[in-house]
Amino acid sequence: MDCKTCKENRAVVSFAAFESAMLRLERANKRLWVIVLLLIVLLFGTNAAWLYYEAQWETVSETTVTQDLSTEGGGDAIINDGVHINGESTADGND
Repeated sequence: MDCKTCKENRAVVSFAAFESAMLRLERANKRLWVIVLLLIVLLFGTNAAWLYYEAQWETVSETTVTQDLSTEGGGDAIINDGVHINGESTADGND
């Protein structure tokens, strides 16, 4: 097929059909831009809502308690709620 027969066989689209298709595409593009902008605004809105929600809670600080214990007699142990004496031991000396 040469170029002359190719040009003769191509379909001609009327101007009215072309214009109506272009108008529909332009409307669809405008709607898509509105949707994109709306989604961006909603994304920022949800992030702001989460930040507001998380800011409502109080931050709890932990306190560390230290205890001193004299273990002269042996057998003493410090457990979570205080000093527990498990028994007394005697030191056997081999002098």
